[in-house]
Amino acid sequence: MSATVEAGTRSAIPSHVPPELVRHYPLKVSDKTTENPFDRIIPEIAAGPIAFYAEGVLPTGDPGWVFRRSDDLRAIFKDSESFTARGWSSFSGLIGDSWYQVPVEYDPPEHTALRALLNPLLAPQRMAALDGKVRAYALSYIDKFKDRGSCEFMSEFAFKFPIAVFLELMGLPQEDVEQLLAWEMNLLHQPQVSEIANATRSVRDYLVEKLAAAAKNPKDDFIGFIATAKLDDRALSQDEKIGMAFNFYTGGLDTISTNLGLQFRHLAENGEHQALLRADPSKIVLATEEMLRAYAAVTTFRICVKQVEIAGVTVMPGDRVAMSTTLANRDEAKYDSPNEVRLDRAPSHDSFAHGPHRCVGMHLARRELHVALEEFLRHVPQFRIEPGAVIVSTLGPIIQPETLPLIWGKA
Repeated sequence: MSATVEAGTRSAIPSHVPPELVRHYPLKVSDKTTENPFDRIIPEIAAGPIAFYAEGVLPTGDPGWVFRRSDDLRAIFKDSESFTARGWSSFSGLIGDSWYQVPVEYDPPEHTALRALLNPLLAPQRMAALDGKVRAYALSYIDKFKDRGSCEFMSEFAFKFPIAVFLELMGLPQEDVEQLLAWEMNLLHQPQVSEIANATRSVRDYLVEKLAAAAKNPKDDFIGFIATAKLDDRALSQDEKIGMAFNFYTGGLDTISTNLGLQFRHLAENGEHQALLRADPSKIVLATEEMLRAYAAVTTFRICVKQVEIAGVTVMPGDRVAMSTTLANRDEAKYDSPNEVRLDRAPSHDSFAHGPHRCVGMHLARRELHVALEEFLRHVPQFRIEPGAVIVSTLGPIIQPETLPLIWGKA
């Protein structure tokens, strides 16, 4: 059985959209379900039309196109002439600001220069050098419950661990964890636009204050880098600084928490996979890539600026497009038995997007996922979901379990 609570939607379907292409789309902002969405909901969408139009696709409740094939999504990611990333998240617009998230809401050539500025900051070597600190944060949370025989994984680990790492990288106080987590929940899992706006304003104000302090006394951390960085011999504008810091906040917290929740749920429900990784931790890196594919959770968006035909449908200027990595990674044209999780598959997946907008933080994300799995499996016995637990998951634009009660030890 599935229980859903649907957010309000707007029903203005453009005249150029054929009525037969208008379909129901379950992955709407703040819709929820009590079933595992990857068991039925996702496979059913992935088995449907390769292109369709649906109400309530965007977080604002507006309609948009959904293309489920990997090749089509990759083509849109790379087509900056027909599609723009500018303003797709709408956060700054909610509070009347003019900044955009850097680099995800920028198009070439601006995006190219800003991305090049950030690449060294999140390079694989630099992320590898952080391994000791990342591992220490993971252990600090695991130590609190490892001897208890149970934990509520999302609130006790998945949400807090990435924030601790984020604060370390940014050079911000660790005591701000709870406040940043509260704002994150309202930014990304709140159906009320007014609450999203309030959280956006709070995060903006927090970051502006920290950027101003870092400009006066810069240190070797991300906030100091942003406050003093130069682009082509000019200082970053205030909008660029805010957009860059805000992007680190949204990208570095929720997506990692989500992937942790989904991957640990898989291992809790598939004991043979958990046992395999316990017996041979060297398999964790490859297994993580398959779970990133199978449980891709993030949908971003694009806005059409030039008429184009994709997958046999005409997309017009002004149309919105949902960039669902969830569906692209369940594409039967790309993957054999896409709904089956094979830990040795070694997939070329779309979970970190594609082309110029491939996630700048993917090396950090992988580092956190690997460390979490390694340390949890090392210090916690074989775990499973608490019997009788009802797990509620949000469905859009990020698929995430709200809770994940785990138990271990004697049955």
